[in-house]
Amino acid sequence: PRYKCGISKACPEKHFAFKMASGAANVVGPKICVEDNVLMSGVKNNVGRGINVALVNGKTGESLDTKFFDMWGGDVAPFIEFLKSIQDGTIVLMGTYDDGATKLNEEARKLIAELGSTSITNLGFRDNWVFCGGKGIKTKSPFEQHIKNNKDTNKYEGWPEVVEMEGCIPQKQD
Repeated sequence: PRYKCGISKACPEKHFAFKMASGAANVVGPKICVEDNVLMSGVKNNVGRGINVALVNGKTGESLDTKFFDMWGGDVAPFIEFLKSIQDGTIVLMGTYDDGATKLNEEARKLIAELGSTSITNLGFRDNWVFCGGKGIKTKSPFEQHIKNNKDTNKYEGWPEVVEMEGCIPQKQD
């Protein structure tokens, strides 16, 4: 049988299936899929260098918004404003592509940590990172993968291997 987003097992009732991958070096963009809807991918041509973000309604599983923020050549201010504008109960999925950390500052990292991330404080130049959290959650998210950029272990010249993650996000209850 095939499960939503191609994950390895079916999700229980009141859960949303998701699968995501970070970018591969600076060649293949990240991919984010929720409930069998590909929200972001190179094929859809809506991904970019930096941090790619998909927002999903925590009750319905519907896509609310997708954006990417260039954390190498861009400015962190629009990213901070975007993070502050996310409504409570929103599922937030993030994946890096190329470099997602150079322009990140303390405020941006704190806002991402408030979504449930534990790795964001250590995210460095060209690290690969995928994360799924939520606005208003009181706990650390179990959905996070991080590979450090390390020239001794990198799979590609100058970049670590792709990180992939799949799972079942609990639906927000009233």
